[in-house]
Order: sequence, then C-alpha cells, then structure tokens
Amino acid sequence: MKEFSAEDYRFMQRAIMLAKQGHFTTSPNPRVGCVLVKDGKIVGEGFHQKAGEGHAEVNALAMAGKNAQGATAYVTLEPCSHYGLTPPCAKGLIIAGIKHVIAAMVDPNPKVAGNGLKMLAQAGISSQHGLLRQAAEDLNVGFIKQMTTGFPYVRCKLAASLDGKTAMKNGESKWITSPQARQDVQRLRAQSCAIISGADSILTDNAKMTVRWSELGELKDSYQEEDVRQPIRVIIDTKNRLTPNLALFNEHSPIILIRRTIENIHQWPHFVKQVALPVVNTLANEQQIDLPALLQYLAKLNLNDVLIESGARLAGAFIEQNLVDELILYQAPKLMGADSKSLVNMTSIESLSQAKELNIIDLRMIGKDIRITAKLLS
Repeated sequence: MKEFSAEDYRFMQRAIMLAKQGHFTTSPNPRVGCVLVKDGKIVGEGFHQKAGEGHAEVNALAMAGKNAQGATAYVTLEPCSHYGLTPPCAKGLIIAGIKHVIAAMVDPNPKVAGNGLKMLAQAGISSQHGLLRQAAEDLNVGFIKQMTTGFPYVRCKLAASLDGKTAMKNGESKWITSPQARQDVQRLRAQSCAIISGADSILTDNAKMTVRWSELGELKDSYQEEDVRQPIRVIIDTKNRLTPNLALFNEHSPIILIRRTIENIHQWPHFVKQVALPVVNTLANEQQIDLPALLQYLAKLNLNDVLIESGARLAGAFIEQNLVDELILYQAPKLMGADSKSLVNMTSIESLSQAKELNIIDLRMIGKDIRITAKLLS
C-alpha cells in the first residue's frame, strides 16, 4: 500500500473541516466530510448535516456531477454499505465511477465495520484507510463509544470558585462564573444528545436545562435555530418530588424522568416520559438509581453524547463509578470560604492513593474564567 502524500493530508484535512460543520446537527449519526479530487483539484465536497438527509459522499457527488468519474474520494469515515434511512454510500461511489477511496477510519458500526471497503474492492475500486485517523475519531467520540461499548460518551460540566466552591452556605450561586463562561456552557449543551441532572438541582434553581439560542454567540452565524438540537433532558427524581408547574416543563422539548416507580402518568405533558430503573445501595449506604443502567438505557436510544449538569452528590457518584469520560471545569477568580459548598461529593476516597487522576487536555481563558478540560483516568 502506497504511503500518503502531502496532497492526501491536505485534502483529508479539508474533509475533516467539512465534517465539523455538522457538529451540532448530525446526531445520532456521525459527523462526516467528503472531498472528491480529480487531477489535483477539488471537483466536489460535502458533509452530513442531519439524520435522514444526504450523507457526505452523496452531497459531494451531487456537486461533482460527471466530474466524479475517475476521481479520488477523501472521506472521514468508511463509506456505509447498508440500507438505512438512505442508500449505501459505497454503492453511490461505485455508480459514480470513483477510482480510489481514502478513508480516515473504519466505521465501528457492526453493520459496516469494513464492509464498505469490501464492497468497493469487489467493484474494482482501490482504497486505503488510517489517514488522520485520530482527528477523525475525535469528531465522533460519542458515536464510537456507543458502537463499541454500549455506553454513551459522558462529559461532566462543573463550575466553581478558585477554592473549589459552588455555592454559598445558604445556597446562593448566581453567578459564580462570567457571562462568557455561561455562554460556553450553551455550546456544550448544543453538542450533547442529552443532559442529565438531578431533582435537587432542578428544585434549587428552577432550571429549564435547555439550549438558549440567544446565548450561542457566533454559532448563530453558521446555523439556523431549527437545525440546532435541544438535548433530551434526563432528570433523576427518585423521590418523585418534581411537579408539572416547574419551569423545566414550560419548554416543550423531550424530558425523561428517571424514577423508582412510574406514577400519575396523566398529570404530565405529552413530551414527558417516566422511566423506572433499578435502585442500588451506594458505598455510603444510600439508595441510588443504577447509573450504569441509566447510561446503557440512553445509549440504546442513540443518545451518544451525554452532558452531566448536576449537584455535587450526583456528579460525584458518576465520577466515583468511573462513568465520566471528560470533565469540563470553569473556575472563576473568586474565593468563597470554607463554609461554602464543595465541588463534588465522593464518599469512597479516604487516602491520596484513591484520588481520581486526571489528564488535562485543554486549558484556556473564557472571559475572566479558566476552563479546564480533562480526561478521567480509570
């Protein structure tokens, strides 16, 4: 197999940039970009925007028209080989007369998993894969994790003062972080399929837990409001304390209430679904919803990217059970004192050797706050 050239890298980088344009719209489908090149020039390009609409290859072929004959396709994900909401992209490339395909990565979907490349080979089309693979995988961490493990990719958002406090002793917390940091959280919500929170947080803040279009800043220049998804709001309410008059239920995007038992079905709006999940005993001898079972349930709904926005106890429980992939911490230049409420509650850590290790992958200023992005090391 021939080595990738500088030109190959350049065109695949273009395909990856195209794929990023679907960052807030493609779920549950992966973000994919495609570039068609003939005689060293781009003759067609495209990206996948929404489930049920044209895949990246289809859009690129439409742009290229007859110029696709004899071209090389650079695609960030192996062309699909199965019939879903749309026909197989591999078949479309074959019909168009593409002569060579370079894929950044093999599709982890068991329905594809190399079959797209095999279909191309059977039609006499040569292919390579692995060019800028890591960059392509970074585009679709949720899709990949759901396909390979049956769990979604879980981000946990936290906000605190420099001394690690999230609220005053009396519960006052508005606002610790800057408007710019809160706007950045809207971006996190918009890229998520679901937001998990607890009844305590909803009752304390009377929160809606939605994406606020008015606070998406420059993203509004690239997307239409109707194209940016509202994540499903998943609220853990084991004691059945939530009532329909809360602000949470004023926004008509889907809500899943996680409870021990399903009660009073007819009192809830049509967009609210109650789900009963098993309860387990925690290390602190408290009863808690089975969090791994919850994540597996969400993955089966194709909710690949999940954001946790909750209080210290629920966030701590997810972290304690090694269920968080990525932590995003906003730290404000404030000191709130020893009596204020702490960032996370983790009851099982009794010695430094049990402390949760993090790998910081990004550190930057958001307004006057620091945003730390870290991967949790299990």
